[in-house]
This record gives sequence, C-alpha cells and structure tokens, in this order.
Amino acid sequence: MSATLASFFYLVAAAAFILGLKQLQSPVTARRGNQLAALGMLIAIVVTLLLTDIISPWIVVAGLVVGGAVGGFLARTVEMTAMPQLVAAFNGFGGGASALVAAAEFLTSDALPLRTDITIVLSTVIGAVTFSGSFVAFGKLQGLVSGQPVGYPGQRFGDALLAAAVIGLGVWVVVGGSTPAFWLLVLAALTLGVVRVLPIGGADMPVVISFLNAFSGIAASMAGFVIESNALIISGALVGASGLILTNIMVKAMNRSLGNVLFGAFGAAAMEGGPGAIGEKPVRSATADDAAVTLAYADSVIVVPGYGLAVAQAQHNLKELANLLEERNVDVRYAIHPVAGRMPGHMNVLLAEADVEYDKLYDLDQIQEDFPRSDVALVVGANDVVNPGARDDETSPIFGMPILDVDKATTCIVIKRSLSPGFAGIDNPLFYLDNTLMFFSDAKRAMTDLVAAVKEA
Repeated sequence: MSATLASFFYLVAAAAFILGLKQLQSPVTARRGNQLAALGMLIAIVVTLLLTDIISPWIVVAGLVVGGAVGGFLARTVEMTAMPQLVAAFNGFGGGASALVAAAEFLTSDALPLRTDITIVLSTVIGAVTFSGSFVAFGKLQGLVSGQPVGYPGQRFGDALLAAAVIGLGVWVVVGGSTPAFWLLVLAALTLGVVRVLPIGGADMPVVISFLNAFSGIAASMAGFVIESNALIISGALVGASGLILTNIMVKAMNRSLGNVLFGAFGAAAMEGGPGAIGEKPVRSATADDAAVTLAYADSVIVVPGYGLAVAQAQHNLKELANLLEERNVDVRYAIHPVAGRMPGHMNVLLAEADVEYDKLYDLDQIQEDFPRSDVALVVGANDVVNPGARDDETSPIFGMPILDVDKATTCIVIKRSLSPGFAGIDNPLFYLDNTLMFFSDAKRAMTDLVAAVKEA
C-alpha cells in the first residue's frame, strides 16, 4: 500500500473517530456512534499493518476473526453488573498496549532523537500506571480487593518518593539511554499505579475509571508520536480529552476536586457514632401493598436508580412496574445522577438494556426542580446521591455534593435491603424523614412484589 493511499484511509479513520464521538452525546445515536468509531479503528489497524508490511494479510484476517469473536462473546455474556470491571480492564489493556509499543521502539532502536526518547518515556510511564492502576480498580469493583481505602504508614512520603524516582529514572533513560534504567522505570511506574489506586475508596471508582480512561488515551497518543502514526495520535487525543472532560463533570457533581479524589482517601471514615448507631432511629417501614397503593394512585413518579438496582439485575422488573403505572396514567420519569452506579453512565446503559425510552431519562439539572411537584420519588438501590446531609449538614463528609432532592417529593419510597451506609460510609438522614417509606427488600424481589401488588390495587 502506498503512503498516499494510507494517508487517505487514516483521514477517513480520523473522521470516523470524531463523528462517532459526536454521536455518543445522545443515547439515540450512541450505538451508531460506537459502531462508526469501531469501523474507523478497524480501518486504521488494517492500514497500519499493511503499510508497514509487519505481517501477512492472512495473519491480519486471523487476528480480526479471533479478536471479533472474543469481543462478541464478552458483549453477549458479561452482565451489566460486571460492566464497570470490564471497562476498567479495557482501560488497563489500552495503557499496557501503548507502553509495549513505546518499549518496543526503545529496545529495537540504537539512536533516537531527543523528542522521541522523551515521548517514549511519557508513553511508557503513563501506560504502565494506567495498566496497573486499572487492574487494581478492577479488583476493587470485583471484590477481589477491599473497596475501602487501603494504605500503608507514611504513604504520602512514600508515594512522593516513588514519583520522584519515576521522574529521575525517566531523565536517566532520556539522557543515557540505559536499558536497565528503562526496566526500572517500568517497574516503578507499575508500582505507582498500584499504590495510587489502592487508597481510593469504592465511592470514587466512577471518577477513577474515567480518569484512567483519559490516561489510556494520552498514553496511546504519546505512542502515536513515537511511531509517527497520525491515526493513533488523533484517536488517543480524542479518548484522552473526552475522558478528562467527563472526569471534570463527575468531580463537579461530587463537589470535589480531582486532587481530593486521588489523594484524599475518601470513604475511609465511617459515619459518626460508628456502625452501631445505624438503625437506632425510628423509620416508617412499608410493605409491598403500602408502596403499591402509593404508586398506583399517584399522578407523577420519579424513579432514582442506583447500584443496588444493577446488583439485583432488576431493570427489566422496574420497566414492567413502570409500564403498569403508565397504564394507570401515572407520569413515570427517571432521574440519573452523574455518579450513580460504578462507572460513568452506568444507570443510563442499564435502563437502555431494559428498553426504557430515552426521553424519560433526565439528568440532575433537568429534573431537580420537579421533585417538589412530584407525588412519589421511588429510590431503587441508591444512597449517597440522595443523602440530604450533602445539602443541609455542614459537618457531613459529602457536604456540598449535588444530590437529587428526593426528600422534597410528597412521598419518598426507598427500596433498600437494610439501613447500611453507602459507599461513602455515612448514614443517610433521608431514611428517617416523616415522608419517607422504607421498603426493605432486594431490588428485584421488591419490583416483583410491587408489580403483583399494583395489579391488585
């Protein structure tokens, strides 16, 4: 393949990346945008392999078949509850691949320009940190590693020393071209990724996943500069920029700074009074019949889904309940908090899987003012994102975090297995309000019971 023809196809691939990313802005066009971006990546990979004549076309085809089969298998078999783990793993593999590309260029070239050496070091460090950090995040989400912050004595000093070592080794590699120093750099970067994600609590995993996604894109873009691949530079830059924008949106939604998320060990402190204080205050407990009557005779219901909905795989049952209510002329809408679930957009994807209409999904800013005018706010497995302490209690660790004002609805029904705290590790005053009904149940069982009760109401 000629260089001119390759450049044309790279331009086509870059256009597909940009248009695909643009279409991801709307749930209506997101699937088509994802397919378009995937097509662009396919074009870029095939052109690169044919242009460089690294391997035969038959091996390219074999790789596409095997990779496509694995991807199709994962798409059909991975449960929605495991999707955050899968995204974390994808981030890790992306960062690791970029580090390998940079490492291969360093190890197989005798003399490289200074700018290339610098780019190799950046791609290797960012890629290695992304690789190890992403799989620590995977472990936390999968339950293989504690979701609580995990640290060691003198961690701030130790992490600073490790970061200084990474910088020093990077300079040594650039100036001296030392292979032993390069391998020490890789080891130090992998260690840095582990020790920086371990102290971050489970409540912040959506932000961490988004940030590591940005890191994987930056590493890929750096690798593109190393091997002079415009397609890789563009695609990596798009992933990096979009990941950083999403990270910024999410930390704002938590009234936090990125530095506080990465270095604050949020979630370490338990609620004041300790776990023993939970449940000592009186609550209004409701049965399925109580909740069903309240829902069936309401004019408007706002559903607030949380990770408990995903764990129970109750989205289809929730959709069935909503259909029954709508048959009774109840206006049913869904309020999605930016950090609901365990990854960015988790609740949107979950509800889309159950064929919930896109125009019924509202983000925090769009629906916040409607809660005081709503008859019922139905909270399904959410906790911290509906905690009024974030709005009213200046001593709360999450004070200032924007929440969904479900407590302002005429009646708030909270479906939850117990009064246990959420990822933030603090109690929720919502549970004890006079207009709150606590329906203690697994989300899927609760939805099934409510469907049966509404039919009889």
